[in-house]
Amino acid sequence: MTDLDVAELQRRLAAFAAARDWEQYHTPKNLAAALSVEASELLEIFQWLTPEQSARVMADPGSAHRVSDEIADVLAYLLQLCGVLGVDPLAALAAKMDRNETRFPVERPGNPGDPH
Repeated sequence: MTDLDVAELQRRLAAFAAARDWEQYHTPKNLAAALSVEASELLEIFQWLTPEQSARVMADPGSAHRVSDEIADVLAYLLQLCGVLGVDPLAALAAKMDRNETRFPVERPGNPGDPH
């Protein structure tokens, strides 16, 4: 992983859109739709692969490049959507993880609800 700054990436995305006069199209609805489309394009790469093939997708340079590009597109639209809505994506994820850790506690042998 790199030490890139999320806020800097958001500023760069905003500047890129502003230079091309695209902000008018970057409404929450349009960005959410674009995010969904890009996530579907990522899924398309894996659509007919077996679980084993999907686990090796990054071993092939051609498919690795496609996966990386689609992940970048998904992240770009997500960061732009967060910017438009004023959501801090890292704070949102941390808060969600806090809630999930409470909702889904680790089950240990002998604890109620343990399937064993």
